[in-house]
Amino acid sequence: MSAPFPQRADLKFMLSHPAHCVALGWGSGLSPKAPGTAGTLWGWMAWLVLQSHLSVATQGGLIVASLLLGWWACTVTAKHLGVSDPGCIVWDEIVAIWLILWLLLPAGFWAQTTAVALFRYFDAAKPGPVAWADQLFKGFGWRGGWGILWDDLVAAFCTLLVIALWRCIG
Repeated sequence: MSAPFPQRADLKFMLSHPAHCVALGWGSGLSPKAPGTAGTLWGWMAWLVLQSHLSVATQGGLIVASLLLGWWACTVTAKHLGVSDPGCIVWDEIVAIWLILWLLLPAGFWAQTTAVALFRYFDAAKPGPVAWADQLFKGFGWRGGWGILWDDLVAAFCTLLVIALWRCIG
């Protein structure tokens, strides 16, 4: 009996279920190279639009709702792909960069660029606490879906900590 979904993500897979569209960052996760970076950049560009149309409180509510939506979408998509934390799932990067940029408000272009670069470092290199977080919730189901998000939230925290320390020193 064949699996109902392919083992790799493509446009057909993404469009086959609403959770896939969300988890794959509306297609940014389909990037053949560096999908996490593509998802982060998509998230940043989306944030630039959102912040000009939503109040700060509404932005915070959107982030909370996006975490819950992403938990569901990442759980479903990972199960359908048969991979516990596939690289094409980028909703975790999108929500994490939104959280960073929201907590940095107000932040100009260079501050946002620095935050994006720091986040990409922590997310890709996974030093210390990010590596710990990456291993904490492995597998499928709701626990695994949360794990997809969790290491990016820890990477976001590390990014914000470095920026806070830089602001204190500078």
